[in-house]
Amino acid sequence: MRLPPLNALRAFEAAARHQGYIAAAEELCVTRGAISRHVKLLEEHLGVALFHRGHKGVALTEAGQDLLPVLTETFTRIATQVAQLSEQAAELRIICPPTLSIRWLFPKLARFRQLHPEIQVRLTTDFYGDSGFDPTRYDLGVSLEVWPGRSADVKTQAIFPMRLSPACSPALMAGSHALRTPADLGRVTLLHESAAREDWQTWVRHFEIKEFDPTRGEAFPNLDMATKAAVMGAGVVMADLALCQEELQNGTLVLPFPDMACDTPHGSYALIGSEDRWHAPNVKTFRDWIATEHRN
Repeated sequence: MRLPPLNALRAFEAAARHQGYIAAAEELCVTRGAISRHVKLLEEHLGVALFHRGHKGVALTEAGQDLLPVLTETFTRIATQVAQLSEQAAELRIICPPTLSIRWLFPKLARFRQLHPEIQVRLTTDFYGDSGFDPTRYDLGVSLEVWPGRSADVKTQAIFPMRLSPACSPALMAGSHALRTPADLGRVTLLHESAAREDWQTWVRHFEIKEFDPTRGEAFPNLDMATKAAVMGAGVVMADLALCQEELQNGTLVLPFPDMACDTPHGSYALIGSEDRWHAPNVKTFRDWIATEHRN
């Protein structure tokens, strides 16, 4: 048996819940006559009377009493799900590690919010943890394009390259302290962006430098802290040329070997997200905006 018309079901449910046609008509913004016609159409479709009609109004038949709670529950569940979907469409949950957030994403969000006030961005500035990107908690993440163990269901969109080169305060380049060759790095403190000390090892491997140990020196929780230590003259940081742009432009950091910059095995910085949400309107809007920002 094919389903009855939706409008007929809605008219009956409202009339039965209000125990009358007038209140149902007001709720659904139609006339009393329209409610009556829809209910009659439903009764003809089902082949059973749903209301007892009398001079004092209408009352549910036994069949009507059986049908009402089913419809009420169904319409309530539909309304709840629609509200949840609407809320998801208006909200964009992003996770971005601290240094990327402070040095890159956070300053840009004001422009996105001005262009798209209909999308409420919720930014979480945090690391991903051992479990990696969690699509149940976030719509998008900012990470590296290539990461070991990442799920095949996670989509990526490259944003800008990650390029590394040593950087230090101008004082470390003055007079006899000047760093003239990579071998001179053996007499200064190396500043690492994490306890893994992968940054300096990547650069040394790329240029096949063997004159010093790339794992020695001080390790910090993130690049932002390591960069600040370098600005203070505490040593040489392996600068991310995009994220350390401010210090390099204002001269608080300089590149002793400006021609020796390298990419990393992790590729570019990228947006990441689950395959099933990748083309959702709010996600697609943000992805398109980021692409435009870095194309201009």
